[in-house]
Amino acid sequence: MADKQTQGQQMWGGRFAAQPSDIMQSINASIDVDKRMVLQDVAGSRAHADMLAECEIISAEDNEAIQGGLDQILTEVAAGTFPYRVELEDIHMNVEARLKEIIGEPAGRLHTARSRNDQVVTDFRLWTRGALGEAQAGMRALQKALVARAGEVTDAVMPGFTHLQTAQPVTLGHHLLAYVEMIERDNGRCADAAQRLNESPLGAAALAGTGFPIDRDMTAEALGFDRPMGNSLDAVSARDFALEALSALAIAATHLSRLAEEIVLWSSAQFNFARLSDEWSTGSSIMPQKRNPDAAELIRAKASLIAGQFASLQGAVKALPLAYAKDLQDDKRLTFEAFDTFGLSVKAMTGMIETISFNREAMRAAAAKGFSTATDLADYLVRELKMPFRDAHHVTGRIVAAAEAEGAELEALPLQSMQAIEPRLTEDVFSVLSVEASAASRQSYGGTSPVRVGEQVDQWKQRLGLETDTA
Repeated sequence: MADKQTQGQQMWGGRFAAQPSDIMQSINASIDVDKRMVLQDVAGSRAHADMLAECEIISAEDNEAIQGGLDQILTEVAAGTFPYRVELEDIHMNVEARLKEIIGEPAGRLHTARSRNDQVVTDFRLWTRGALGEAQAGMRALQKALVARAGEVTDAVMPGFTHLQTAQPVTLGHHLLAYVEMIERDNGRCADAAQRLNESPLGAAALAGTGFPIDRDMTAEALGFDRPMGNSLDAVSARDFALEALSALAIAATHLSRLAEEIVLWSSAQFNFARLSDEWSTGSSIMPQKRNPDAAELIRAKASLIAGQFASLQGAVKALPLAYAKDLQDDKRLTFEAFDTFGLSVKAMTGMIETISFNREAMRAAAAKGFSTATDLADYLVRELKMPFRDAHHVTGRIVAAAEAEGAELEALPLQSMQAIEPRLTEDVFSVLSVEASAASRQSYGGTSPVRVGEQVDQWKQRLGLETDTA
């Protein structure tokens, strides 16, 4: 073990007389996690070497050798033959050590005017920027699935709930589009996070900058950053970009969890609103009749994991003085796991939405229960009998109590029973008491009317690049 430790220690251990212990080696190494940043690390090294050569800090010949060696490393990574070694601690030292094996002495000049501190956070920002883009693509796919399904059910009536109690009739298309709106905000948060993180730490070195005449604008531009970060202490120590990314993911995962909970409820025998396809259901080892919505249930749990990873990273960062501390080594593990979990969850949700079937009859029947058109009756009293709304609310409450006593829904309550409470009512009142009439009447912007929902579906299809039903 001593020889392997020496390979890693020789990169930084000039002032040490003894080797790290085996346990220190284990707790200190991060290569199993941060090897996922190998492409970002090579990209950062390419940009840094080009800049060093342009600024005449290293020779053009050394830069040519470095670029050639990095090319070989990329070839090995693609082929799965790159030799990741735990004794070299992290991806940065693995790449540098392999580069030395390939090209010899010029590899030792690559680390001029940089530190692992600015190197790691540059890699991490690059990785997170790409991961945010992938998360956004996943959310876009889910939005497309939701909009497509909403377009199929613009007029399907279902109960709308508050407190999980029947409130008013809504349309299923309207319900599905609510999640499209939520996910759009989630997408915006990811885009904002990507924009804010897009500053380059490279060149901040360990914490104080460097005495070499480097060009940080050059490396920032080469790596697709908008600008170099303006303070070297902030550059190497800031992890708010990862916190912001995980915060956006945690909120988005919460929305996935809410939709998952509805799928769990809707697919139960008690609701019978929906049926998951066989692809997204599992069975029971003992009860042959069971169709379990395990994918939806797992998404609920994974939302908690992502929220926990955000909280863990916040806890790791909250008490750190400037600048770098080794506590930050776990920032990547937490971030990688959160993005992996979210990516899997959003794909699973998209698959469920694409293949779920809806029971329109059961939804309509449920919407008609629980006196869901009581507000429509109150509005009718205001509109037709010119009652103040509070008086209409009171009269409607008495009519609901009468219907409850007779075991009838409002639509089926005899007119004379209503007239016993409000004599001015006529047969015309029944025109507003069906669930279809209730939903159709909600034509305010953003309302549940099939007309408004159809308009929203067409607008979303245009925004998402889907074919519309309009000419």
